[in-house]
Amino acid sequence: MAKCHRNNGGSIALHHSHTAKNATAGGHFRLLRRLIIDAVSCGGNSRNRYRQSGGDEDDDGDGGDFGSATSHAEKEEGSGKLSDLLNAAEMKTEAEAEAKKKEEALAELKRVVKELREEDFTIRRIAATKVRSLAKEDSEARANLAMLGAIPPLVGMLDSEDTHSQIASLYALLNLGIGNDANKAAIVKIGTVHKMLKLIESSGSDWSVAEAIVANFLGLSALDSNKPIIGSSGAIPFLVRTLKSLDASKTASQSQSQGEQDALRALYNLSICQSNVSVILETDLVWFLLSAIGDMDVSEWSLAILSNLVSTPEGRKAISGVSDAIPVLVDVLSWTDSPECQEKASYVLMIMAHKAYGDRRAMIEAGVVSSLLELTLVGTTLAQKRASRILECLRVDKGKQISASYAGNLNLGVSAPICGSSSSKGGAGGGKGCLVDEEDGTMMMSEEKKAVKQLVQQSLQNNMIKIVKRANLRQDFIPSSHIASLTSSSTSKSLPF
Repeated sequence: MAKCHRNNGGSIALHHSHTAKNATAGGHFRLLRRLIIDAVSCGGNSRNRYRQSGGDEDDDGDGGDFGSATSHAEKEEGSGKLSDLLNAAEMKTEAEAEAKKKEEALAELKRVVKELREEDFTIRRIAATKVRSLAKEDSEARANLAMLGAIPPLVGMLDSEDTHSQIASLYALLNLGIGNDANKAAIVKIGTVHKMLKLIESSGSDWSVAEAIVANFLGLSALDSNKPIIGSSGAIPFLVRTLKSLDASKTASQSQSQGEQDALRALYNLSICQSNVSVILETDLVWFLLSAIGDMDVSEWSLAILSNLVSTPEGRKAISGVSDAIPVLVDVLSWTDSPECQEKASYVLMIMAHKAYGDRRAMIEAGVVSSLLELTLVGTTLAQKRASRILECLRVDKGKQISASYAGNLNLGVSAPICGSSSSKGGAGGGKGCLVDEEDGTMMMSEEKKAVKQLVQQSLQNNMIKIVKRANLRQDFIPSSHIASLTSSSTSKSLPF
């Protein structure tokens, strides 16, 4: 029995020891499980929590520390860290893919430039076509192709006798210069302009080649440093000849219509440079531009070129020398509804009215006053200002004429008693006065004011009638008596001078 008792005691002790070991192992297992869970959720703080809790764990594995609000916040922070890691990995992958893509694109550009230097004309022509396609809408490709040396072989292809190779090279050069001033300067510096003009002489009447060259002149002339080089090379006479031939053909071809626009815009770019004005005036471009006004497709660019030319004395002389130039410009103020055309035509007239008495007289004879008055009412802000300046010039000039006529009748030796330093008594107004005798000065100024007032009233009345007609209103909508009442109280001070 004692032995049996001992055995039972031993079993009990063994069982107790086994139970304690199992409990310890279970606690360690629960702890390890929580460490793994925290590591997966990027919590990383389970060990600290365990130390803070003194190693005590609940039997059910659901301790108070892990169920607290702090535990949830830490788990959310861990989830955020995991999301950041995933985003960083994704961005790294995208960056690597982008870098690989750029490397492949650069390798392709190198291959194309290498093909441009091949001796086989077919390979070179295909390579030039690829350059044209790659540089069309990719600014980075334009810069890289030029840096890799694509421009010299393309320019060299202009010496080829193959028309297709010439055209492919011209359009490749055109696209390389789009939005890239460095490429435009490099293309001109290497002597491309002279090669293009030489190509025109050798190709004869091949419009496809001429069209590509005109487009290149348009793009290259946009750079200020290129303007004098192109202007002195002989490109201006070529552009004028092309423009006149396209206008004479009057075909409905979209290609030729685009070529006409390109030639006009290229001449506009070149006319900005003062050194090119004399070259332009050696051609009959001014006559052509004035005769082309009326065609809405070219009127705006024609007036824009004239606006550049009129800024020089020789340009104004050339415009005045064309028959009916002033009436044509005056008509633009009335027949066109294009604000741009009105602004440019009024600018040309303003400069000419300010500089030359003969042009002012021609404007008055062409009926410019009524058109200008209308423009001050219904024109754009810029057109109104320019029209007012012209009216001011005409008013002063008219006053001088009236004063001169009165001075002649009164046997006075004063040519233009409009305004000047007063030589009469100091008085209250001792500033400005008229260079006339004291006795006749009041009468002369009074008569002059009456004449100017009468001119303004008549112009306003004619202008009101003209506006009514252009508005297609009934002729009795504004009776003539009512118009007279509207203008009877008007003076020169009412105009926006």
